Amino acid sequence: MRPLTEEETRVMFEKIAKYVGENLQLLVDRPDGTYCFRLHNDRVYYVSEKILKLAANISGDKLVSLGTCFGKFTKTHKFRLHITALDYLAPYAKGFGVAAKSTQDCRKVDPMAIVVFHQADIGEYVRHEETLT
Repeated sequence: MRPLTEEETRVMFEKIAKYVGENLQLLVDRPDGTYCFRLHNDRVYYVSEKILKLAANISGDKLVSLGTCFGKFTKTHKFRLHITALDYLAPYAKGFGVAAKSTQDCRKVDPMAIVVFHQADIGEYVRHEETLT
């Protein structure tokens, strides 16, 4: 288990930032303690520093996993998020899309109808209104 390199950190944070935006810092500096990302067997784990210090007594070849697996690096050094990261990303996630129909209409609509127009963050227009062109 080792810390991520500069390049690995950049690639991983770019991927996570697509989903949580500027809230990325809130993943590391949490009110219940400091959390960090560690790499073990090409997988990135999200773990509290308290547990990380306790795990230092276990040799790397005997350690199976530690904390929550956020994702893994592929052989081409791309980062893939795992479903286990969803519980940690969901509270900070960006908005999903613009609804094309009301909730009542969505219940009765046929399966091929358009329900969401634009899958993006609607609040982005409000937050960054002065920088939009």
